[in-house]
Amino acid sequence: MQFTRTLPRELVHRAAVAEVFLTDAQRHSEDEVLLAAQLPRLHAFYDDTLGPRTHHDPLLLLEACRQGIFVVAHRYFDVPLGHKFLLRAVEFEVPDPSALARGDTPTETVVAARVENRFRGRTGVTGLRLGFTVRTGAREALLARIDYRWMPPEDWRRLRDGQRGSLGLPHTPVALLGPRVEPTLVGRRDPANTAISPPRTSRDGARVARLVADTGHPILYDHWVDHVPAMLELEALRQLALSASLATDSRVTPTPMPIGLAARFRCFAEMDLPLQCRMAPAPPGTDAECTVHQLGTLVTDARIRLADRSTAVPPDAFAERRTAERRTAERRSAERRSAERRTSRDSPESGATGTPQQRTRAGGAPS
Repeated sequence: MQFTRTLPRELVHRAAVAEVFLTDAQRHSEDEVLLAAQLPRLHAFYDDTLGPRTHHDPLLLLEACRQGIFVVAHRYFDVPLGHKFLLRAVEFEVPDPSALARGDTPTETVVAARVENRFRGRTGVTGLRLGFTVRTGAREALLARIDYRWMPPEDWRRLRDGQRGSLGLPHTPVALLGPRVEPTLVGRRDPANTAISPPRTSRDGARVARLVADTGHPILYDHWVDHVPAMLELEALRQLALSASLATDSRVTPTPMPIGLAARFRCFAEMDLPLQCRMAPAPPGTDAECTVHQLGTLVTDARIRLADRSTAVPPDAFAERRTAERRTAERRSAERRSAERRTSRDSPESGATGTPQQRTRAGGAPS
């Protein structure tokens, strides 16, 4: 794997070359792709923290995985560059926080991507579930999974016009303006990197804030999109969870990082209507159960686990489940290749075989 130059920016859907973290891609089998990524020593957004900048932000590694979903689709599933993409679900776990420690040079990582499922429509494969293992050296720094789909531009336009029309919104959105939280309350130095309004506590004890969509942000809005990006939703919920931990426990410093996250995106988040972020009441030290609502409709729900950067994380049910599912996916891939070889020998005139039905699953498309 080479780390001397980045992949083309259009391949990972970024406008700024500086925001391209992937440097190489190699296909090792039908269901396995290795990606190389170089993480910057200091990033204006992901490393904007009040605490010591000793560890990489797990969301930076997640961004490298997110860029990988485009590479896999375009290079290995022949999806045209003009197609549009939707994230349906994201989850990750940090099995070894020490693997996130930064050094004196940019961090070189290898990202193993595995096709765990193919989502099919009338035109064939229209999406994937990819599992990722991000390694720094021999250590696993991040285990992740992303469900996503793609569609032609004309289908995207119909989908967007349909949702915006049903809400009485114009063709081109204009983001709502509003006050922002004091950056120190969410562990930030730069006010431009805040993503929520000043949070408040509701009568039922929930933590509530509005998402702030700054379309001029050079990273969260690296290029124009007509909705609130998924990574901005995750950042807003991370900041809400962090503000809650600070409000309920004065011993907590504003530097915890997310070591576990699971989120599902149920529909588009419109930038020109209020988006309410809510964290349910929870005892200190437990996972934050968060949601994003718009006009009373659930847009996104997520579970976030925060921990101090120096905290060792023992294996838990999530990590054990990921390991089991990874082994199952690898076994099914091997069984399919074996079946294809047998079919090829038995039917010399046709080497093509169908994908086993057990590998497909209907997913919940955005409403």
